[in-house]
Amino acid sequence: MLVRYKTLESGSVVKQAEIYTQDEHGIAGESIDIEARKIVRRLTSKGHRAYVVGGAVRDLLIGKQPKDFDVATDAAPGRIRKLFRNSRIIGKRFRLVHILLKDRQVIEVSTFRSRDSEGFQNIYGDIEDDARRRDFSLNALYYSPEDETILDYTGGFRDIRARKVRPVIPLERIFVEDPVRMIRAVKYSALTGFHLTFGLRRRLKKSVDLLDEVSPSRLTEELFKILESGYAKPMFEQFLRYRMAGYVAPGLGDLLADSAYTRKLLVSLGALDALISERPVGRDVCLAYFCGDYLFAHSSLNPDSKIPYPEAFATMKQFLRPLAPPNRDVEDALTYLLKRKRKYLKTGRIDH
Repeated sequence: MLVRYKTLESGSVVKQAEIYTQDEHGIAGESIDIEARKIVRRLTSKGHRAYVVGGAVRDLLIGKQPKDFDVATDAAPGRIRKLFRNSRIIGKRFRLVHILLKDRQVIEVSTFRSRDSEGFQNIYGDIEDDARRRDFSLNALYYSPEDETILDYTGGFRDIRARKVRPVIPLERIFVEDPVRMIRAVKYSALTGFHLTFGLRRRLKKSVDLLDEVSPSRLTEELFKILESGYAKPMFEQFLRYRMAGYVAPGLGDLLADSAYTRKLLVSLGALDALISERPVGRDVCLAYFCGDYLFAHSSLNPDSKIPYPEAFATMKQFLRPLAPPNRDVEDALTYLLKRKRKYLKTGRIDH
C-alpha cells in the first residue's frame, strides 16, 4: 500500500489517502466498462483528473459485476458537456452530466463536490472533499484506469475487507441531512451481506421517523431501485426489522401487522429476485410482484369472479399511494397480474 501525504498551512505533514495497487486490490483493468475507460481517458487527456467511482468499485472488490459505471472528475459540468457532444446536464439540486451511449447505455459523470456544500448545493471542491461528502466509506473509493490504482481517503477499502457498512458523514448529521440515507444503508447491507456498524444501527433506529419527510417522488424512485435490484427480499426483511417498511412503501400500512401477509410479500419478492437473476424485467413486472398479494388476497376485490379493470386499477393506485409510479407502469402491471389470476388462485404465487 502506498500513502499520499499533504502539507497543512501550519507546515505539518499528514496522511491524505491510501493508494492500493492492482496486486493489492485485484481488479482487472478489462473488468472496467470500456466506455467508462474512454470517458476517463478523454478527461485526463484534456488535463483533468477523473476516476471510476462508487458502487462499481465496491462491486468489483466483492466479486460482483456492476450494473452501472459512474465517473467523478474535477471538470465542471459545463466543461464536461463541451467535451462530450453526446451528453446532457441534468439535476437542479446538484448538477450532473449524463453521457448517452449506444444501446441506451448512460454513464453518469459528477464533478467533485465541496465539503462546504450543504444539502444539494452546486459547490464544487477537490477529490478529498468529494470523498468525505459521500455517505458510506464503501462508496468512497476512486479507481484510476490509467494506472489501475484505487485511491482511498476514508478507509473504505479496509471496511470492505472487514465486511462492514460505515458512515463517512458524522452520525449526528447523516440522516438529518438526508433521511433517504437510511434506505441506502439497508440496501448496501443487503447487496453486500455486510453488517451495519453498531453506531450506524443505533442512529438508524432512532431516526426512522425522519423518513416521513421524504417526498413521494423520491420514495417512488427508491422503491423501483429496490424492486429492480435482485435483492428486494433481503432488503425488505431488513426494512421490517428496522420498522422502515411502512415509510418505504406507505401503502403497506396496517398490512404490516398481518404476519401472513408479510410472509406472502417476502415470498413474492424472493420470486421476483429469482426472475431478475435469470433475465431483465421491466418496472411493470416489479410492480406486479409487489402488488399481487394485496390485489388478489387482501383487497376488497373478489378474485373468484371477473375483476373489473377500472376498479382493479384504482385499487392498485390506492395501495401504492402516496407513491406515484407512472400510470402506464401500473396499467401494464395490472394486465400482467390479471393474466395470471387463475394460477395465483391455484398456487398462491404469481408465476415464478
